[in-house]
Amino acid sequence: MAAEPRPRLTRELVAMRVARELAPGSTVNLGVGLPTLVGAFAPPEANILLQSENGILGYGGFSEGDYDQDLINAGGQPVTLNPGASFFDSAASFAMIRGGHIDTAVLGGLQVSERGDLANWSVPERGGGSIGGAMDLAVGARRLIVAMEHTTKDGRPRILQACTYPLTGRGCVDLIVTDLAVIEVGAKGLALREVAPGWTPGEVAALTDAPLTVTGAVPEMAL
Repeated sequence: MAAEPRPRLTRELVAMRVARELAPGSTVNLGVGLPTLVGAFAPPEANILLQSENGILGYGGFSEGDYDQDLINAGGQPVTLNPGASFFDSAASFAMIRGGHIDTAVLGGLQVSERGDLANWSVPERGGGSIGGAMDLAVGARRLIVAMEHTTKDGRPRILQACTYPLTGRGCVDLIVTDLAVIEVGAKGLALREVAPGWTPGEVAALTDAPLTVTGAVPEMAL
């Protein structure tokens, strides 16, 4: 395999780029894995309200103190609380999600199709898997951003013409941010908006199964 042009973005840099998509004052749910890192890059003055489906609104970063099982996010990670944070039961939390009160959800992905279908909970060849609250977030959030690696560890594309893994939701993804690119999902398919530093649109397209629309010069990601 030929050497890649430059190293891909780290998980932290992907999270940093996703954080730029969060509107000031918005309510945001972060999925487990890479998306949990996004909260660390949201500027405090933006007043982002982080919501967790286990029943917290207004949590902050990860706690570095003693572990308190009552102060965890949905992924089981200890978190701090911002002034004014509130607690509620899971029924109220999912009423927020299903009622369309979450402005943006950021989820990880295993596969995304050119139509914006998302598969992120099961790898059939491994067996098992748990969908958790991802299905509700995929269809309930007003905007869905998927943050993931552009390819699998063995180089296979994760952005496909059609997902081959069990779906989390159909036509639900609005934006994909990977370690190689920012891709917008629209009615006419996928549009390449930005590429990682050192990469070209052609190199990104070669690692993408679904066709990418490129209009004009594609800028590098601003980080």
